[in-house]
Formats: sequence, structure tokens, C-alpha cells
Amino acid sequence: MAAADGTSERLGLRRSLRFRDLVLYGIILIQPTAPMPVFGVLYDKSGGHVPATILLALVAMLFTAISYGRMARVYPHGGSAFLYVGKEIHSSLGYITGWCLVMDYIINPLICTIWCSSAAMNFIPQVPYVAWAAFFAILFTALNCNGIETSARINALLAAALGLVIVWVLAASVRWVLALVHPSAALFLDPLYNPSSFHTSAVLRGTATAVLTYIGFDGISTLTDEARDPERTVPRAIVLTCLITGILAVVEVYFAQLVWPRGAAFPDINTAYVYVSGRVGGPLLFAVVNAALLLANVGSGMASQLGAARLLYAMGQDGALPRRFFASVSPKNRIPRNNVILIGVICLAGAMIFSYSLGADLLNFGALLAFMGVNLASMLWGWRHGRAAQWFPILLSLGGFATCALLWWNLDPKAKIVGTVWAFSGILLWVIRRRYTVLPSQS
Repeated sequence: MAAADGTSERLGLRRSLRFRDLVLYGIILIQPTAPMPVFGVLYDKSGGHVPATILLALVAMLFTAISYGRMARVYPHGGSAFLYVGKEIHSSLGYITGWCLVMDYIINPLICTIWCSSAAMNFIPQVPYVAWAAFFAILFTALNCNGIETSARINALLAAALGLVIVWVLAASVRWVLALVHPSAALFLDPLYNPSSFHTSAVLRGTATAVLTYIGFDGISTLTDEARDPERTVPRAIVLTCLITGILAVVEVYFAQLVWPRGAAFPDINTAYVYVSGRVGGPLLFAVVNAALLLANVGSGMASQLGAARLLYAMGQDGALPRRFFASVSPKNRIPRNNVILIGVICLAGAMIFSYSLGADLLNFGALLAFMGVNLASMLWGWRHGRAAQWFPILLSLGGFATCALLWWNLDPKAKIVGTVWAFSGILLWVIRRRYTVLPSQS
């Protein structure tokens, strides 16, 4: 019986995911509404050139997606940035890459807490931001401590509902634009380029933040073991997911900028897209978009908090973090309760200190470093296994490394300071861990 169970379990791991399944998974993972929560921040940073920032970020992400695809073919088991960097460059750099990705896991529920609090104030403005931030931080923590997780079916239904909301918003925006009386050609070019407000430094700062729109595409590489013909389908799916995400994001923000008058301030920069929806669809669409994005961020915040807790648990088991605290598991719900509570406290404290903009840049700090590492790993692999014959893939990876480095350099200086402190703390932990593992063998 046990053998039969083992056999059926192995049968469940057969390569069954088709190309379209991989693309759909990637789009759901990123979320089709990805540019909506960050729209106001991008508008403010780029001087009103949000579509331009999304397109420029797409260039860097496409280069990086190609590198991810190449490395997924080389290492088809458990694809991840820290694996690629650790194998091709050095294990210590792989560890630091993984450590920076831990920060991403922790920051994601933090910015979800910030955004949900701002969105909730659109419904009940009488309740102060501090109270809402405490409510959502406690909500995420309480639900995760009780072992409540959203199922794959609920996530798929939510993605479908968000798709309908996007269609509604775009239809209302198109109708609004068509109702304009004799619109000028400059109006339609304005979201992409306005000579009076276009500044390269501002657009690059916005582009560095716009990377947040694409975070998650690399998750497709983790499905290599279950994909049909993975050497062909996984790389193509990663690139196509980035491309579809970028095109959809550009359409969403382009019409939003056509609708909102240039220079007019948003009532709330964090939920700016909600106010754009209200302008084209009235109070009903305002409420629908606000509620839809609120639910999406609640789901994302819960999932990312639990993901971060499990990652810290794994590091506790590995000895990189104090085992007694981080590797502890609740006997009732079998979850790393200490880690969930710790991240909840961080989210609450961070929501009082950080802005959504700073949080987004801090998340991108780790992501862009990981992307640079993957591009560099792809370049080195190509050099070791072909050299002249691999010149074009090496050139593409070099383009990914250079563009990601440029965007990383244009992140908020505060984000770079906090991120650098986090990276150095990871280096310190790595040194202590090596010391801890070496000493017993000497005794």
C-alpha cells in the first residue's frame, strides 16, 4: 500500500504543464492589476510619464527574462536566483542573493499593509491611517497564525474578477476619451512624452520603481520539473509573461493618464488609480476598483507574510538564524508562529515609518540585485560553454545586467541605505554561520 501511495505520488509529478499553463500561471502570479496600486507613485516620480517608465522597465525585464530562461534550462530543478548565482559565480554570493530576496518577502506584506490602509480610508475616512494600519497588520498575522490560506481556486477566481474590473475600467476610459470635443494630437502623446516636464533623471527614478509591476515573473522557473518540454517552454513562457504584463500595464496606465488632467493633484497618491476610475465611471466604479484592489492586496499581503515566515523558518533550520526562535513550529497549526508574529510587528512598525514609494523601492532593491546576479550568471555560463558561439546570448545578458544596474542606481537613496544595511547584516550572519559550522570539526 505504501508503495502504491509512493507510486501515485510520483505520478502526480509528471510533466503535465503546457506552455499556455505556464504563461497563465505567470500572469496570475504577477497579477493583471500590478500597475494600479503603484500608479500614483510612478506619476509623481516620473513627472507624469508613467507609460514611459513601464516600457523602459519592460526592456530590462525582457533581457533578464531571457537570462532566467537560459539558466532554467541549465538547472531544471528548483530554479531560483540564489541557485543560479551560487552555482555559476560563488556560493557566498548565492547566499547574499537569497538574503536580499528574504527582504523582498518581508517588504511585500509591509507595502500591502500601507496600501490597504489607504484604500480603507477611501471607504471610512473617519478612521485614522494608524488604526487601519494596525488593523491590517493584525488581520494578516491573525489569519496566518490560524493557518488560513487562500486556495489556488480562490486565487484564480480573484484573478478572473480583476480581469473583469480591468475591462470595465478600460471601457469607461475609452468612452470618456471618445466623448472629448476635438482632442489634440498632443493629448495622446502626452503620457509618453511631454517636453515641458520630461527629465531623464525623473523618468529613470520612476522606471526603477516601475520594476515592481513585473515582480513575480521569475516564479515560472520553479515549475521546470512539471513542465512539458521545459527547455523550450519555460524560457518562452518567462519572456511572453513579461511581454504580456508590460503591454497590459502600459494600456492601463496610458488611459489613466489621458483621463487625469496633467498637473492636477491626486487626493491620495497611494490610491491614485482608484480616483482615476471614479472620474470615468463615477462612484460605483470608484467603489468597485477600490474594493477589488483592496481584496487583491489583502490576499497578496497574507500570502507574502506566510511565505516570508516559511523562508525564515528554513533559515532557522539551516542554522543561519537562531534555531530556537525561527525554527519553532506551532504544534496546533504546524506553522512558524514566531516568524508570522515577528513579520506582523515589522509590517506595523514599517507602515508607520515608510511610505508606499519607499517600500516599493526597498523591495526592488533586492529584486534588482537578484536580477543582476542572474544576468551575470548567464553571461559566465555562456563564456564557459561556448565563448564565441555564445556571443549573442552573452550580449543579451550583458544588456540585462547593465539596465538592471542602471535602475538599481536610480532607486531612492534611503532605500539603498536600508537595503545595504540589510545586505551587510546578511554577510555578518553568513560569516558567523561559517564560523559556527567550522568550529565543531576542529574540536
